[in-house]
Amino acid sequence: MRTSPLATKASNRPISPHLMHVKWPINMVVSIIHRALGSGMATVGATLLVWWLAALATGPEAYAVFVDVFTYADGRLNALGYLIGIGLTWSLFQHMASGIRHFFLDVGANYELKSNRMSAWLTFAASATATILFWAYLMMGKL
Repeated sequence: MRTSPLATKASNRPISPHLMHVKWPINMVVSIIHRALGSGMATVGATLLVWWLAALATGPEAYAVFVDVFTYADGRLNALGYLIGIGLTWSLFQHMASGIRHFFLDVGANYELKSNRMSAWLTFAASATATILFWAYLMMGKL
């Protein structure tokens, strides 16, 4: 039985690459986060919508339980309500900003490395700014 000449040579190369030592470029991170946020918003949003609709259909007691999970007795959001609300808001704005970025890539623009990196960073800046402004606007009515 013959062996391959490549099989007899000792190699220091790994059999398969490991992701822990690979530096992920920001444009790759934005693309992965875009996909993860789309799936996450669909899952969390659908779960909350079904729970809300089921609570509405079941009656006032079930709806009160749903509302109590996210609010205090006086109607203000509690920590869980803020966490879910701000998280979903940021997810929406981040997904929207990176979707706009992907649209420009789809039409053939923004392939230069420097501008591509800059637009990837701008998606994070835009989503954080939009989330802060949105929640600041909401909180102005609560003060």
